[in-house]
Amino acid sequence: MSVSNEKMGPGLTQEILSHLGLAHKTAAWGTLGTLRTFLSFNVDKDIQRLLRAITGQDLLKSLQAALSGHLESIVVALLQPAAQFDARELRAALKTSVSAQDVAVEILATRTPPQLQECLAVYKHDFQVEAEEDIKAGTSGILRDLLLALGKGGREKYSGIIDYNLQKQDLQVLQQAGGPSTEGRWVSIFTQRSPEHLIRVFDQYQRCTGQEMEEAVRNRFHGDTQVALLSLASVIRNT
Repeated sequence: MSVSNEKMGPGLTQEILSHLGLAHKTAAWGTLGTLRTFLSFNVDKDIQRLLRAITGQDLLKSLQAALSGHLESIVVALLQPAAQFDARELRAALKTSVSAQDVAVEILATRTPPQLQECLAVYKHDFQVEAEEDIKAGTSGILRDLLLALGKGGREKYSGIIDYNLQKQDLQVLQQAGGPSTEGRWVSIFTQRSPEHLIRVFDQYQRCTGQEMEEAVRNRFHGDTQVALLSLASVIRNT
């Protein structure tokens, strides 16, 4: 489940407040009117505490009682701590193979090492199993290898210095003809290199071959491998 980083629109905020009977309370409007996603600040600690001080109401319980359906799901998600939200979304993705690639790749590839560690710790606490074990049980092949590699949080950090030798080496690997080891080497590059490095490799690949990286993935790979690499390429380009 993806939630925009923009502020809630007035319509949605007013609807929430009207359900709580707070639409005409200026203080409450100022509090809830600034609700943003968990990626911006800690809604659980900040907004809920403020509303409780203003009205004496528990925000989460009040919302769950007042709302239903998709609106309830969105608002409750906004009020979850980031690590808990990520852990639950990752669990749902790994238990539903249709969405595993996009959601799991997005979570594992875009979180900082501390965020990823906290997510995996919450995952283990809430579900009494390591995320790694669910990845192994719920996926296979290159998709499994890719998710396991991302879950280790070992992606290189960009130092600000362009490594032209490594860039050339990676480009040569990606241009090699397919073979038994090709998939593993692509996964290694896609999961270990920094996004800044990979964007330059992608651009150089296109200059050398006339193909965008995504087109090369579609031509070389199929099934889950193709979907996983395309998802990761999209994340890399938008990081």
